[in-house]
Amino acid sequence: MTDCIVVLNCGSSSIKFALFDAAQLPLPRTPVWSGKVEGIGTAHPTATEAGAPAQAVELDTAQPYHAALLHIRQRVEHMLGNRRLVAVAHRVVHGGAKYFAPVRVDAEVLADLRSYIPLAPLHQPFALEAIEALLSELPEVPQVACFDTAFHHTLPQVEMMLPLPYAAWERGLRRYGFHGLSYEYMSIVLPERHGDIARGRTIVAHLGSGASLCAMRGLESVATTMGFSALDGLMMGTRCGALDPGAVLYLMETEHLSPAQVGHVLYHESGLLGVSGVSSDPRDLLAQEADNPRVQAALALYVRRIVREIGALVAVLGGLDLLVFTAGIGEHNAVLRERIVRALGYLGADLNDAANQAHAAILSSSASRIRVAVEPTNEEWVAAQHGARCVRGRG
Repeated sequence: MTDCIVVLNCGSSSIKFALFDAAQLPLPRTPVWSGKVEGIGTAHPTATEAGAPAQAVELDTAQPYHAALLHIRQRVEHMLGNRRLVAVAHRVVHGGAKYFAPVRVDAEVLADLRSYIPLAPLHQPFALEAIEALLSELPEVPQVACFDTAFHHTLPQVEMMLPLPYAAWERGLRRYGFHGLSYEYMSIVLPERHGDIARGRTIVAHLGSGASLCAMRGLESVATTMGFSALDGLMMGTRCGALDPGAVLYLMETEHLSPAQVGHVLYHESGLLGVSGVSSDPRDLLAQEADNPRVQAALALYVRRIVREIGALVAVLGGLDLLVFTAGIGEHNAVLRERIVRALGYLGADLNDAANQAHAAILSSSASRIRVAVEPTNEEWVAAQHGARCVRGRG
């Protein structure tokens, strides 16, 4: 009987899932089967499997998230056939200052992870809801939490500390960093593709609806743009990124906003959506850019913030050998990649336009002093690997 591991990546309105053959380590990087349920909590939720067209799915409107999990569980049980499910690995955004490695979840761990919900309100509660449901419904199957913060535990203290009273550091207020499963995958795949260049001064740009940069040296994180929360750093789809805290105080004082209300503004009404007033998706914005000044401003600010933060990380690294784009926007948006790389010409970056349009693995021209590349991320495989090692007592 073949062993299998399911990976769940839970967001507020969507759940991605993948089934991996776990007969041996390392696991195959391509899942046996995968899919997603989107639009959870909306009037028209859909389910997609293995790249097929999305299909409408009926979910209990009283408990739509639980219903989506039940739908996925039923589909997983169907796809397993005579294979055995040995673990469910969950992408959990925040492990706090306590969890530096994947862990099998029990009641005590679950309680700890709930305490980090305020640090990642868009993701943490939904991953924990899935874990709690499966602990109850499948008590014999290990539930393994894999943390997006874990990869950044190599950050030096000077990168972790916040310039607050020292008592805050002693209480665990620090810069954690996120998108760690994606960056961990990059630390594995980049030397396979680029050799020793990847072990030098590398910056990975994880650009999706959430976005961050990670500076790596020796394939380890030495600096990153997200900090204490997933609000920090780059401008994102609906999140503001780095912001003068005085602006937050001003909003609270002049608009009489509660902490919950200002949190909603910063997480859900800012970024590309907030500035453009149109959409959080760059594809929509690029289609309207020519005729809409607010869209023009939003895209210009988005690129500027990325270029500015790359410059800061280059300073930390003392130069740059390899720049890698990944995640949805990074992998597929040639226009924004071109604008970013063009602004990095002072570093000697030069783009091969045809390669960029084709989303080739290497985008830089032969004249470029740094290598510019695209690498699809594979967070689900990293989580599956951790899940397999955890249940086998090897991690």
